[in-house]
This record gives sequence, C-alpha cells and structure tokens, in this order.
Amino acid sequence: MNWEKLLSLKRFGDQSDRKRIDQDEARLGFEVDFDRIIFSDSFRSLQDKTQVVPLSKTDFVHTRLTHSLEVSVVARSLGRTIGKYVLDKYPDLKVKGYRSNDFGAITAAAALSHDIGNPPFGHSGEKSIGEYFVSGKGQHFKSQLSAKQWQDLIDFEGNANGFKILCESVNNIKGGLRLSYATLGAFIKYPKESLPKKPTRHIADKKYGVFQSELDFFKELAFELGLKKTGNDKDVSFSRHPLAYIVEAADDICYTIIDFEDGINLGLISEDYALEYLINLVRDTINTKKYNSLQNTQDRISYLRALAIGNLIQEAARIFIANEEEILEGNFHHSLLEKCKYEAQVNDIIKLSVEKIYQSKEVVEKEIAGYQVIADLLQVFLKAVNNKHEGTQSNYDKLVLMLLPDRYKQTSDDLYKRILSICNLIANFSDSYAILLHKKIKGIDLN
Repeated sequence: MNWEKLLSLKRFGDQSDRKRIDQDEARLGFEVDFDRIIFSDSFRSLQDKTQVVPLSKTDFVHTRLTHSLEVSVVARSLGRTIGKYVLDKYPDLKVKGYRSNDFGAITAAAALSHDIGNPPFGHSGEKSIGEYFVSGKGQHFKSQLSAKQWQDLIDFEGNANGFKILCESVNNIKGGLRLSYATLGAFIKYPKESLPKKPTRHIADKKYGVFQSELDFFKELAFELGLKKTGNDKDVSFSRHPLAYIVEAADDICYTIIDFEDGINLGLISEDYALEYLINLVRDTINTKKYNSLQNTQDRISYLRALAIGNLIQEAARIFIANEEEILEGNFHHSLLEKCKYEAQVNDIIKLSVEKIYQSKEVVEKEIAGYQVIADLLQVFLKAVNNKHEGTQSNYDKLVLMLLPDRYKQTSDDLYKRILSICNLIANFSDSYAILLHKKIKGIDLN
C-alpha cells in the first residue's frame, strides 16, 4: 500500500481524480466529510443511544453521540501526530499538497461516524437482532438466503451497518453521504464480508465490516485505495487502511477511560478503588502536588482522565510510527493498544469495567428489555413488508407500513434486501423511540 492512494479524495460517482494540491484550503474535502456526518440524521440519533448504561436518567453519563465526539477529538490528535511523521518520511506527499492536518481530518471524520450503525441498547442491540434470526421468529428465512446473506443477519454487525449508512444509495441520492474514499477506508475496521468467520488471528479479521448489499462498492473502494487483497477468489477480504488503526485506538482509549469514569460517577465503582487504577496509568506524568490540592472526586477524576488519555495517545502514536512499514504491508496483526507499554493497566481497567459496569444489574435489566423490544419490532415490520410484497397484507399491515419513513416503503423484490432494510431501520432508532414505538404497537401507550 502507498500513502498517496490511501489518502484519496475521490468520492462515489467521480469520473476523474481529485488532486490534493487543487483543494480549497478554506473547505478541504476531508473536512467536508466531517460536516456531512455531523449533519446527518443517523448521527443525530446517537444522542439517545446507549454507550454504557441504557436509558440513564443522569446528566453525566455518555451517550453514543458524546462518546463519538470524544473519540473524534482523540483521533484527530493522533492523526496529526502520525501525519507529521508520514510527511517527513515521504516528502513527495508535501509536494502534492498534503498536510499533517489532512491525517487529522480523515481520522476525525471516520471516528465521528464509527458508531453510526449501532442499534439501540448498546451491543445487546446487535445481539438481539442476530438472536431474532438464530432462535426467534426469523429462523424460517434461512432456507431462502445464501450462506453469507444469512450470516449477515445472524451475526448482525454495527460496523457493517455503519458502512451501509455512509455509502448506500437512497432514492435519488447516489452514494449516501458521498464521503472521500480515504475517510471510508479509515472507517472500516474489519475490511471483510461475514464469512468465513475469523479466518486468521489478524485484528482485521476479528469481525466483519461489509454486508453483501454493499460488497460491490466495497471492492471498488478497496481497489481505489490500493488495499492489499487477503481473501481468496471466493471470499472478499482486504488488509486494513492504516488509519483504521488510529480510529480503533481512539475508540479503545475513550471507552477504556471514559466508560470507567461513568462507572465511578454512577457509584458502580468506588472512588478509592478507581483512582488507584487510573493512577497506575499516569505514574510517570502525574503532578502529585497538583493532584493532592484537588478537593473533590470529580476534579480528581477529570485530572487523571486527561493525563491517562494523553499518555495513551502518545503510546498509540509511538507504536504506529514504530510499525508503519509493517502496517503498510498489511502485516501488523494487533490493535495499537495491545502493543503499548500500558497494556496491563488498560486490561485491568477493562476487566473491572466488565465486572462492575457492563454486567451490573441496571445494565443487564435494561439490555434484557431491549432484546424483547427489538424482537417484537422486527417481527411486526418484517411481516408487514413481506406481506405487502406477496400481496397478502392485512389492514393491520397497512397501518404498520404507514409508520415507515418513505425510503422504506418501496419494497425490494430481493428478500435479503427487504430484511436488511428493516434491520437497518430499527438499528437507526434511538433507545427512547424504540421503546415508545414498541409501546404503541403493543397498545400499552395510546396517548
């Protein structure tokens, strides 16, 4: 892989190349990507989607939206640091107009959208969609779909759904948000289709990032970016875009530290216990006098959080730079934080977060409720859409279809596309709207 192709400004439908040297510096193409994402409906819905605690009533717990903004900020800092190194190493890129801020703009935009495809109710939302097909009322579809189409459904993946949102042609809008290929490449953490599952231990093969419905465009994107083909003739799989490592690291940094902070603020993790874990991350940089002068928990946590994030940013950048050539060859098999000197401390924090936060009674109870909400919504909408297609819709089905946005009312002749469209619809719901709509459908709330 080479950086010039990886930094492509091309967008869906372009008939000619966009050269960096011709860009308007007041409104750079990579910055346009950020703007298009932040003004999109799918991004706005993140303000009411779970990050840690579903439907939290407190005002200091992160949602997917605040999490995404924070990840974007961290990714921008990391991207600029990496960009300076890359431009110094490959001075021809400077001649062609590239700047270190370009790397920051690409990673910031990709990070801003990294959770845009996640369903309501956190990661249990993904699992609940899959369960509907594995063991729920959606089992009967299996015989009518290909193995890879079926795998897309039973292993529903927010990353693949995010890619669909960013690039899917809807009505007369071709190419979705029409982001630059560089940003789309940095967005795709898992550049492969759903089968085979985990063909290698490479971090890029941990999950999948593309539904069958977007496969053709993905292959075009990978070719334009010069990603290294890793799959065989039957299976589509490519090496990661190098900047995807940056987006992943920014996400890892934020959820490790900030989810932990939420757990402290919610009282799920005791302050003394938590502060000890954070201090282990910042022993080399903490100003003890300043820290001891802080009078309350919130200030102490904020100070340690800022130091911890700063340390992890520096470490992630160091690991990337040390392995840049290996990353370009597609042979770096780990996330950046897995190789940093704070790996043990990070793992300790994650382990405690799993035990005290992600598996807390409050979280588990709401995730259980989310399973039922999503299963019921899938059943009602899929039945209505498929009955319409088959000409057997009931009056109830007609009423249900009236609830659909216009883009979902035009049913495809392809069963897989009809099913995936409804999964995408429900994945776009916010937590509160999914619950409200569920109550309406069940006749619980008629106000």
